Order: sequence, then C-alpha cells, then structure tokens
Amino acid sequence: MSVSELSEQEILRRESLKALKNMGIEPYPAAEYVVSAHSTDIKAEFKDDAPQREVTVAGRIMSRRIMGKASFMELQDSKGRIQIYISRDEICPDENKDMYNVVFKKLLDIGDFIGIKGYVFRTQMGEISVHASELTVLSKSLRPLPIVKYKDGVAYDAFDDPELRYRQRYVDLVVNGGVKDIFLKRSRIIKSLRDQLDAAGYTEVETPILQSLAGGAAARPFITHHNTLDVDLYLRIATELYLKRLIVGGFEGVFEIGKNFRNEGMDRTHNPEFTCMELYVQYKDYNWMMNFTEKLLENICIAANGCSETKVGDNVISFKAPYKRISILDSIKEKTGYDLEGKSEDEIRQICKSLKMDIDDTMGKGKLIDEIFGEFCEGTYIQPTFITDYPVEMSPLTKMHRSKPGLTERFELMVNGKELANAYSELNDPIDQMERFQEQLRLSEKGDDEAMFIDHDFVRALEYGMPPTSGIGIGIDRLVMLMTGQTTIQEVLFFPQMRPEKKAQVKEENESNEK
Repeated sequence: MSVSELSEQEILRRESLKALKNMGIEPYPAAEYVVSAHSTDIKAEFKDDAPQREVTVAGRIMSRRIMGKASFMELQDSKGRIQIYISRDEICPDENKDMYNVVFKKLLDIGDFIGIKGYVFRTQMGEISVHASELTVLSKSLRPLPIVKYKDGVAYDAFDDPELRYRQRYVDLVVNGGVKDIFLKRSRIIKSLRDQLDAAGYTEVETPILQSLAGGAAARPFITHHNTLDVDLYLRIATELYLKRLIVGGFEGVFEIGKNFRNEGMDRTHNPEFTCMELYVQYKDYNWMMNFTEKLLENICIAANGCSETKVGDNVISFKAPYKRISILDSIKEKTGYDLEGKSEDEIRQICKSLKMDIDDTMGKGKLIDEIFGEFCEGTYIQPTFITDYPVEMSPLTKMHRSKPGLTERFELMVNGKELANAYSELNDPIDQMERFQEQLRLSEKGDDEAMFIDHDFVRALEYGMPPTSGIGIGIDRLVMLMTGQTTIQEVLFFPQMRPEKKAQVKEENESNEK
C-alpha cells in the first residue's frame, strides 16, 4: 500500500509505530501476557471493605481523558469495558517519564491493545476502576476505529451501514454493543440443541460435504471438480441420504449439525451456505417427531432467553408446547377458499391462474401447490404451527400417509411466517423410492432445476432394509434469528456472503493514468 492511499490518521499511526520501535519498545511482542481478571468479573466481585485486589487486565483502548500528570482511559476486553486510572509517577517511578509523557500520551491511540497491572478501587465518582502501576504495549492499531459518539442519548457517527458491518464484522463486534451478544446466544442455542440430542442417546456424526450426487432436498447445487478423480462433485444441499444410510447400518439415532450449500437467491432469510441440524431416529414416525420437536424448541428458547417466549419485531412468539397442527391442503382451503384435494395438475394450474399467480410449464403438481402455499399461507403463521400431510408430488423421500391416499406423512414447522423445520416419516420402501426418483427425473427433463437426481446407491441401501424411521431438518440460522429477535439472516452469521468489494476509486484512476 502506497502512502498516497493512506489517510492522515493512518500515516500518523505508522509514524508512531516507528517511534515506538526507535524507543526499543516492541509494538507486537511475542511473549505470553498473563491476564488474571476480566472487566465484568472485576466489577461484579468488588467490595469496598475487601482487602486491596491486585489484577492484570488487557484489551483495547476505547477512550482517553488526559489531564496532565494523571489520565483516565476505558479498556475493552473480551467481556466488557472497565475504566483505568493512570498516574505519571505511578507507571514511571524513576526519573525517566517517557512511558507516560511520550508512549501513553503521544504514541498510543484508540484501538491499541495494552496490558495493565494494578489494583482495583472505586473513584470519587463511584466508578469501579483499575489503578495502573505498569503499562505494556501489546499491539499497535494502524487503522482508526470508527468511534460512536453520544449526546443526550443520541448516537452520532455510528458504524451502522449494513454492508460495512457485514463486510467488516471484526469492526462491528468491537464498536457496536450487543452484536457480540447475538453470537454468544447462538453458541448457547447450539449447545442446548446438542445437549438434548446427546441426552436422548443419539450419536453425532459427520458425513461428506463433497458428494457425487446432490440429494436429500429440492435445490440447485454448487458444482466443483476433483482433478485426481477427474469427476464433477457437488457441495451438499442436505445431509439426509447419508444419515439414512447410517440408520440402515444399525444406529438407533444419528444427527449432524453442519453446513449445507444451495446455489440460489440471497435475501433476508437465505444465504448460499447455511447451518442445518438433521436428526434420524429408528422406529419413530412424524407424530412422535412433532412431540419431540416441540419440547426441543421450548427448552432451547428457555436456554437462550430464560423463558419460553421471544420477541421478533412486533411479534411475541411462544415456543411453549403444544403447537397448532393443520394439513397443507386445509391451510390452502382456509386461506384461499380453494379445495385442492383430489385435483389434477391441470386443475391446479387453472386455480393458480385464477389466483393471478406467476407460474410456468416446468412446474409440476407439487411445485404448483408449494407456490400457492408460499404465496397465500406461509407468511400468515406467526406462532409455531405444524403444516402436515403434504401431497406425494412434493415429498419424494416421504412415506405415504397411512390413511389419506395421495398424501405423505410429512410436516413443516412454520414460525414467524417462515419454514423452520421439515420432517417426515421416512420412506423405506426401495421400490416406491425408485419410482419417486424416476418421477423427479421426469420433472428435471421438463426443466425443473431443483428436481432430485436418482441416487442408485441410496436405493441399494434401502434394498438391504431400513427400519421405520422419522427424520427432521432444522435451519439453525433461522432458529437463531427467532431466538435473538433478528429479522435478517445476515445478523446471525459472522461473515455472510457478499458481493465482491469495489476497488478504491483512486486505484482505478491511477491504473487508467498509467495506460
């Protein structure tokens, strides 16, 4: 990076860096710095009548008030912030006062990492602080942090542009209070989920991310190429078919929490890579899975929020079991007035036209029903609701309904107008499964780029025999959105997918001048 591309502050910080080195101070020391306490713990544990407590803290300088021979600064560590009191004569007991007069006052900046040894006390203003006796430079910051200023409770110069926040999450986490809390809560949510599945006796496993066939869902995959084998491979769109192979192999219950990848649109609820939990348990059906899911989510909500409710926008959502249950055809009838039961593909296509929907000839019966539900029903379910008994055309991996011809034993859980979970009584009839795959192939030939491939090895596994099984997939990112009250998926992903960053204008101009 040339000097011409640097701001005035960046140039000054680099000069400070050189000055530190010239004074014999290493701005990026290699040695371990042993921290004995964190900001929040110091404040929580302080007692005015307790013996003086010696501590060692470390973190970023977030603000400074220099007042001649003494100064205050705010230090931010991994848990919060604490005030530091620095006296010139305390940190420079000898004649040489450079550590205070030069290093602290002139060469250190907001954003720099420092270590402080000292003792805990309460200031005359009543603030619990650390009285410094020793200061150590731990890392020099060469870019200035955006500093949010407050006046009369109003924030100025906030780092609040969404694109900048998502692209520079490392800055967002430092300067915006509450962002880190979302991700700490995400960690608690996943821990609660994992703990409950472990307690139920199910085994956490790992299955391939690079797959020869992208199966287990209706989605467009990412394609890559393996040079040694000279074959195209797909980033997985779901873990389903591999997990069910393990049920064939004799596991009672298996689950995987991992990344899936779908080469589809991006919006407030979709990211091309996302985290999903899939669970499969032998000798269970979708009714058992509904009951299990209710309790699972209720306990996760309590672990995350301390109660079974969460607030998203203006909606207060209760995860307390039990949840409402309604079939997809009854839902469509309720919301549109059209009864689709027993209707042919052509009849449903005419209904779509009557509803003034944008459809095309590549859509089969299942896709048409899905579009009607998505447009008129899905968004209306705010409280957790199980949508059940999907038509067979929509569910190529699901067991036929035991009492309703043409339907399958499948449910989707809708919360806050979006799908959160998808579950089946799993299809374990290999002949029926092969026929369903062949129907998907016909849809693919019609132009449906989300139709499934025929996975011959999976059918072979079923031919060896799979016990009655129920399975579920839960979108972790959407679950975290609900539990943290966020309305966009980007807020719960550390590093959401972004468009390529635009080159700096000055660089483009320099390049054109050179030509």
